[in-house]
Amino acid sequence: MAEFTFELNDDQKQVRDWLHGFAADVIRPAAAEWDEREETPWPVIQEAAKIGVYSLDFYAQQFFDPTGLGIPMTMEELFWGDAGIALSIVGTGLAAVGVLANGTDEQIGTWIPQMYGDVDEVKLAAFCSSEPDAGSDVGAMRTRAVYDEAKDEWVLNGTKTWATNGGIAHVHVVVAVIDPELGSKGHASFIVPPATPGLSQGQKFKKHGIRASHTAEVVLEDVRVPGHCLLGGKEKLDERLARARERARTAPGGERVRNAAMATFEASRPAVGAMAVGTARAAYEVALDYARTRSQFGRPIIDNQGIAFQLADMRTRIDASRLLVWRASWMAATGKPFTSAEGSMSKLYASETAKQVTAQAVQILGGNGFTREYPVERMHRDAAIYTIFEGTSEIQRLVIARTLSGMPIR
Repeated sequence: MAEFTFELNDDQKQVRDWLHGFAADVIRPAAAEWDEREETPWPVIQEAAKIGVYSLDFYAQQFFDPTGLGIPMTMEELFWGDAGIALSIVGTGLAAVGVLANGTDEQIGTWIPQMYGDVDEVKLAAFCSSEPDAGSDVGAMRTRAVYDEAKDEWVLNGTKTWATNGGIAHVHVVVAVIDPELGSKGHASFIVPPATPGLSQGQKFKKHGIRASHTAEVVLEDVRVPGHCLLGGKEKLDERLARARERARTAPGGERVRNAAMATFEASRPAVGAMAVGTARAAYEVALDYARTRSQFGRPIIDNQGIAFQLADMRTRIDASRLLVWRASWMAATGKPFTSAEGSMSKLYASETAKQVTAQAVQILGGNGFTREYPVERMHRDAAIYTIFEGTSEIQRLVIARTLSGMPIR
């Protein structure tokens, strides 16, 4: 078991510095342009693919880092560059993890490589879970999957929303309801292969922040996928549903609606916390540099306690956020249970830190911070998403409180 340490090893430092160089030299110079265009930054993704940042091999190496720090380190550096472009680069990973967590070896080997494509033809993937009436409340999901036994096909109908790369992806991973009586335990995930009839892009959202990342609805109208596109396979699904029905029949009333998805999401939340740390750190560095060089009344503004104390608080919160993220990531990698919802703690604190730190950075820059001539305005807009996606701050607090109290996470 890897020891928990605050010091990266030499290999991790080398990867961190390599990522930082890519973020500084390629992502940052393109950030303002693609934020304004509100389009997927294909040229930047192509550059990421050329050097190996956008590749299955790279993310697999980081995912299986025994210390657990590979993914949070990667996320922090890329999102330090720019949140919108970074999300375009890492968004495929959401779908890949969905297949890795639920798929068979054959499905993993078949579909994950197709999600990334290659240097000559870059591909994207989309993970489709949220719906117009089912965001935090995943038990309210309405997208249905019905099995056509005669043709060994699953028929999907419904509308997904807030899907990163939705509609433009090569491969979509769709969560659908098999048995609505079982709540979230009656859900399953499906691969929708490229060019499958019936899948279309709905509304593309024009967003407050992360505007270089494509976010859209995905509409499913009698989408037929082969039986082998059910992640994990039908035999495994039937066994799982049978166990869930038996537990629902025999367990106390409150247990029938217990939401197992919440516990699953808990393990992925530190990665979102690391994204928030990257954005907060970027804004802090801009504000620190500005405060050192901007003079008013004959001296740098950092000489004023009102500015200096803000910077001290900003740095303290950023470091504390990183430590919470690293602790949770190490616990997940080494199999230690989140007995106090440490994953949600890291995401909650880091996301709230990103919002606060970027707002303080705008304030320190004054009128300049309110203009698009300086990047903190964009960082402040980008930071708003961290307290919303992958579970809102309110949901994080609910998960933490119920975990501490011993109540079921619904």
